[in-house]
Amino acid sequence: MAVRQEARDEREARVALEAVKRHAHAMTGTLDDYAPIVDLAGTARFALIGEASHGTHEFYHARAEITKRLIVEHGYTAIAVEADWPDAYRVNRYVRGASDDADANAALSGFKRFPAWMWRNTVVLDFVEWLRQYNQSQPAPRRVGFYGVDLYSLFSSMQAVLDYLDKTDPEAAQRARYRYSCFDHFGEDTQAYGYAAAFGMSSTCEEAVVKQLVELTRRAGQAAKTDGRGEPDELFYAEQNARLVKNAEEYYRTMFKGRVSSWNLRDRHMVETLDALDRHLGQHGAAPRIAVWAHNSHLGDASATEMGDGGEWNVGELVRAAQQRAAVLIGFSTYRGTVTAASDWGGHAERKQVRPGLPDSYEELFHRAGHEQFLMVLRDNAQLSAALEPPRLQRAIGVIYLPESERVSHYFHVRLPRQFDAMIHLDHTRALRPLEPGSGWVEHEAPETFPTGI
Repeated sequence: MAVRQEARDEREARVALEAVKRHAHAMTGTLDDYAPIVDLAGTARFALIGEASHGTHEFYHARAEITKRLIVEHGYTAIAVEADWPDAYRVNRYVRGASDDADANAALSGFKRFPAWMWRNTVVLDFVEWLRQYNQSQPAPRRVGFYGVDLYSLFSSMQAVLDYLDKTDPEAAQRARYRYSCFDHFGEDTQAYGYAAAFGMSSTCEEAVVKQLVELTRRAGQAAKTDGRGEPDELFYAEQNARLVKNAEEYYRTMFKGRVSSWNLRDRHMVETLDALDRHLGQHGAAPRIAVWAHNSHLGDASATEMGDGGEWNVGELVRAAQQRAAVLIGFSTYRGTVTAASDWGGHAERKQVRPGLPDSYEELFHRAGHEQFLMVLRDNAQLSAALEPPRLQRAIGVIYLPESERVSHYFHVRLPRQFDAMIHLDHTRALRPLEPGSGWVEHEAPETFPTGI
């Protein structure tokens, strides 16, 4: 029985490798490298462009280049990123020419929370400057925005709500300040609040944050019925901050109850923010077209992975279900190189060696295809999809990379043709450079005997 299974596995591996070699679109460093993906995403309204790590230069660079072409050639109108709403909105104001920040470095300075290097890095700096220059050549209604969809900014979002109401309605600001005072005795320690609320050590702030969101939502509804006076973008910004506070309160309250519930809540918030952004940007014109930047684990369809088997959903699955073929899901992979990552949550950015892809992984399969860089369009390619359908390991490096426990910490099984519509493989990649590397940004070499030496 075991012999027959081994023979079947070898046959599947051979078929998969032959299919990859046949359908790979080799990339040679020209402007046309991304044409198949740009053409595919050019037919969609949502281009979900992933990354296999939060610290790889080539992933960020390729994503930026694809997005530039989608903006220039296909009229994409917004970038929504895996970042906090207030920090990203500061960048949005800069690229639209509506802020006092002197340059992109200043506009990105709001990204102080760990891991700051995700957005305070040289690639994003260059892209933000490019976007500002592009917008300067466009009329105001056609300028491209930059928005965050994550929910970690509980306290800064509360402050943003208060700042808006202090300017527009002092009485409403007083009500909001009273409601948000529920968090005061936790300082700005979100995990302390979550622990106390989850285990009944403190009353929750759920009712207070819901009331505040309801009030701001009602205010936005009333504003929509007026003659358009006022600042609809600023009200939308405040309303989204109130929604973030409500969802973040629930997230921190549930994070001690298990990974599935907190993961699902976070990705549901991202999709809610995308939906709200889509409605807001489409109020007075054509339907928006949005590029979404986040990790593969958020943007690849979770129903095709171990995540889905365990009860988790994600942005890719939810957006694909709602938008069907109007959503294009694009993933990345690498076989070896270096990566910027930490060893612990909140730790220093380190330049770490990425170990070669494990046997029976997509990374190892793509490495054997013999191209240094290539892409594949999986959508509507029945032959390639059939060859890659059997589940394989796929690597996911987040802000933490633990090479000593790589199989357990960073790999999970996926069915690639169902997970993504297109895949970009960059065989050898290098670490993303933070704007402030720090003393911890030094290289850590992997043992030469890996994986037999562990």
